[in-house]
Amino acid sequence: MVIREEHRDTERKVIAILKVLSESSEPLGSTFIARALQSHGIHLSERTVRYHLKITDERGFTEPRGRDGRVLTPEGLAELRSALIPDQVGFVIERIELLAFQTTFDPFRRTGQIPVNTSLFAKDRFRDALAAMRDAFTAGLCVSELIAVASPGEKLGDLLVPDGMVGFATVCSAVVNGLLLKAGVPTDSRFGGVLEMRNSRPTRFTAIITYAGSSLDPSEAYIRARMTRVRDVATTGNGAILANFREIPAAARPLVESTTAELKQAGIHGILLMGEPSEPVCQISVGLNKVGMVLLGGMNPVAAAEEAGIQADNFSESGTVDFERLVNFWEL
Repeated sequence: MVIREEHRDTERKVIAILKVLSESSEPLGSTFIARALQSHGIHLSERTVRYHLKITDERGFTEPRGRDGRVLTPEGLAELRSALIPDQVGFVIERIELLAFQTTFDPFRRTGQIPVNTSLFAKDRFRDALAAMRDAFTAGLCVSELIAVASPGEKLGDLLVPDGMVGFATVCSAVVNGLLLKAGVPTDSRFGGVLEMRNSRPTRFTAIITYAGSSLDPSEAYIRARMTRVRDVATTGNGAILANFREIPAAARPLVESTTAELKQAGIHGILLMGEPSEPVCQISVGLNKVGMVLLGGMNPVAAAEEAGIQADNFSESGTVDFERLVNFWEL
């Protein structure tokens, strides 16, 4: 029993360290990590932190960067997301809210941090993946045509691109939450789902995963389960795509419309459909004096690549990048 409890304590400390690393876009040393842990009520000496970092290095969760410290690897991020699942119920909604807070994008100046999803493709399949994603981008089945690409050793959001892989970042629908938060509009992020499309029009959700009660990101789950038909929607108008559902106060609709219009001017769309006050949207009921919104899933183009048989490691809500780092998909 004592050995088991010691093991559990070690695992909790490892996860806490990984969480601190996940919140930084730069390598972190033991001194900074120890201080960050104290702010979370976890008191570890620098020596103890270094001991646990050796454990994370051996497991492949972290990678040393000389005197600069450590960075989180894709394996480390995956471990962070899957470990201690009972403690992570609601992890997805917390991640969306954090990204909304971290969003500093200014649509007028075209500057600031913007939330992204990151996918890792094998280097020798990346060109094939881009070809498979073209129809989805052409059909507008994306939050934005703006994307970011990273080579091994570079970071996209919180994710370090490993050897032999290419990082591909798409704009995350949480950018809408971020802009509405800055505008003073409260947003209730209810769920992510699979949205049936007929004649290029949204009809109903055929599967949903609520954010508040989930430790698993819906988009990642649906792509892995092969539940999308993005390529069919792009070419025929019929199929199933990734989408997210939000609610806003009905009184805030004019402000939401003006804010999303500013986003469109900057090349970011996101909102597929906005309902009427207290009226169902795509067969989903909304609260009294609320308006339902359907947002496009940022990873629809990646889902199209997966449908074409090109596998990727996908990480939704993977952090933020500087807007100036984004380029248009068609420039690749």
